[in-house]
Amino acid sequence: MAEMELFLFAFVVGLTVCGLTGSTMELLSGRKVAFTEPYVSPANVLRSLAATACAGPFMLVNDALDARRENRISTMALLSCGCTAIAWSLALGIVVLAIASWAIGLLGSGI
Repeated sequence: MAEMELFLFAFVVGLTVCGLTGSTMELLSGRKVAFTEPYVSPANVLRSLAATACAGPFMLVNDALDARRENRISTMALLSCGCTAIAWSLALGIVVLAIASWAIGLLGSGI
């Protein structure tokens, strides 16, 4: 049961980071987050990579919902994008928790 709680916690952390990052990016740019300019561009590869890593699930869901509204993808493809966003959020949460654990270790805290 403890493993399941850890996975759920990591998922919630990933969702929180993704939501906060995506919402901040939307507020700063005034545009919906998606895999397009100004968020993803070949001119700024590192910025694009960071934006995609942190707000990628948010971007994926936005793009998938837009594509579904325009009938460019099927309902099964939309569900596939949703499952991918869930897995991506879990992976993001695991990475964020690992970085936080590493940082706490560097600070010498006995937590």
